[in-house]
Amino acid sequence: MLAPVRAPEQRARAPASPRRPPDGAGSPDRWQRARRVALLAAGVCLLIALVSYATMVTEKSDSSLGIRTVEWLRDNGARGIVNDVENFYYSTIDAPSTGGPALPALPKQTGAVAATNTARHHRVHYYRPPRIRPMIQPALPGEGVWRATFAPRRSHPPVLITSFRPDPNYPQLVAGVAWIDHTQTSVSLYPGLSEPAVTLPSRGPMEVPFSERQQLVATFNSGFKLADGGGGVVLDGHTYAPMENGIATIVRYRSGKIDVISWEGGPSARPNVVFARPNLPLIVDHGHPNPNLDDGPEWGATLGNAIRVWRSAVGVDRHGNLIYAAAPIQTVESLAAVMIHAGAVRAMELDINTYWTSFISYRFPRARDPANLLPSMVRSPDRYLTEDDRDFFAVYLR
Repeated sequence: MLAPVRAPEQRARAPASPRRPPDGAGSPDRWQRARRVALLAAGVCLLIALVSYATMVTEKSDSSLGIRTVEWLRDNGARGIVNDVENFYYSTIDAPSTGGPALPALPKQTGAVAATNTARHHRVHYYRPPRIRPMIQPALPGEGVWRATFAPRRSHPPVLITSFRPDPNYPQLVAGVAWIDHTQTSVSLYPGLSEPAVTLPSRGPMEVPFSERQQLVATFNSGFKLADGGGGVVLDGHTYAPMENGIATIVRYRSGKIDVISWEGGPSARPNVVFARPNLPLIVDHGHPNPNLDDGPEWGATLGNAIRVWRSAVGVDRHGNLIYAAAPIQTVESLAAVMIHAGAVRAMELDINTYWTSFISYRFPRARDPANLLPSMVRSPDRYLTEDDRDFFAVYLR
């Protein structure tokens, strides 16, 4: 009997595995990984930024949080955005208009010492700068007339101040000018809390030292931040950041002489230099404006040369005396014109914007009765009697 024929066994088939998509842009896993990496990187960047900002907020400073925030943004990758916003604001929203009524009187300069009748008619036997010729007629009472700032009686005043209207197109604009007698004074440069941004053995008092206030007659602002001024820095005879030839520099030599020059001494200062503080090229040389004043980038990327804002400058006259000037609604060209009209043969731009521009005189020893050069200067006249963020100059009686 034949055995029954069995049907061949059916092979069990394994379930088909899903087809793996090819590697490439269409892979969901790849997209998810890329998104996770991007989110992680963004989180790390945000954390770093928050730590940096928190560190800035907690650091010692005499500036407002708003000012420090703007400076932090500028130093941490948002310089272009901040510059664009500032340019738009100053050139459109806050742009000054020409014309308008003339001023009935000059703003009072509270730092000036009232002249006595005897002093008014006393014959001067020492050099005194000539009156600044008014640019707008009729001249206002006291316009361009120099007045002393230091009350104690001396053979002749170490610091004189005045004000005048420099531009007929802006009849309400007033420039303040100070003249400092180099034969009676010495000038010191002090680092601030954050500027110059170099490593120093000691930043010192970062204000006018108490021990020096007996002889203090004036203080004034320095230049741009070190990263923006185009030069280096020399303090106490040591070069802490390389100097650059062709940059305008206020220099004090060991002989006591103070000068404003175009630096040509190479990256390191010679032993006869006590301090050197550069800031952009000269705006005035040989009594004439720099022919490149219309070159915006040369005068700083922040606001360039043509935006009308508060600006300040320091220079020397033909006798070697210092001249400081500051005014609102200034371009670099108009600032140079102010310095030339005030008697400067060489001059350099210092810091700009309302918050950073200060010239302060002191009517009595020990820094008593401080006063701003112009009443429209927004910083307190006590500014350099407490620690300040920026480096600054102090003027003492010899």
